Amino acid sequence: MPSERPLLTDPRLDPFRDLKQRGGQRSGIFVAEGEKLVVRLLASGLAVETIACTSALHARLASQISNATTVLLLESHEISQLIGFQFHRGVLALGRVPPVPALTDLLKRLPSGEPALAIGCPELRDPTNLGTIARTALALGAKLLLVGTDGVDPWSRRVLRTSMGAIFQLPVVETNDWPEVFRQLHEAGFETIATVLDAAAESLRESRFGPRRALFLGTEDPGLSEEIARSCRRRVTLPMAHGVDSLNVAVAAGIVMYHSTADWPASASGILGKHHD
Repeated sequence: MPSERPLLTDPRLDPFRDLKQRGGQRSGIFVAEGEKLVVRLLASGLAVETIACTSALHARLASQISNATTVLLLESHEISQLIGFQFHRGVLALGRVPPVPALTDLLKRLPSGEPALAIGCPELRDPTNLGTIARTALALGAKLLLVGTDGVDPWSRRVLRTSMGAIFQLPVVETNDWPEVFRQLHEAGFETIATVLDAAAESLRESRFGPRRALFLGTEDPGLSEEIARSCRRRVTLPMAHGVDSLNVAVAAGIVMYHSTADWPASASGILGKHHD
């Protein structure tokens, strides 16, 4: 692929400009930061329009970059000036958000007879929480992530960074038609489970789930809306000691996801045992 040394005023660099000042509006494009995340993006098969990087990073990544991708070479200080903060990771990539997959199609592709986990996040507001949940879900073998369009954009830079590229691999359905989501999940044999702070709910310690299970996680403060909780077939809660009344949603999600997949055979989860980046 050809590379160029542009001026910082080049309009092709505009999507990278003042990254921290950009809002969370869905725009159809996303920015991946740093070598590890960009390598995962390049391996994902998603469309990569532009890469802005130093010569050193270009030399390391050149064999992985498609000829259809524009490569713009900058010095490290130029990248920092462009994006508006100190940046030492040497590479940024502009990708195009893929079309939202149809839930019907994803459910049809699930192998019959195998366990399956879906994660629902109808209204999460914090990108760090969503990114952590996505990474944990992928690590524990979840098949899909359901995200509300009123919540955080799953393709925002902080979600991508925190998830370490899990969003590139885990099918993400963005929707606000939750009645239809529940209809399809129930029709496909999923047990829908609301995670709630409610002493009357099932204790997670004693809970056992069917082979197909969909866990729904609430927002950072009020939790799941009553409408979503009522749509679920079951409610579970995480017992806590010493007067602790709640956990961070990403921490709680990890505990519940691990519990809900602990009875899976290793072949169903695909866990490889790598725990670091």
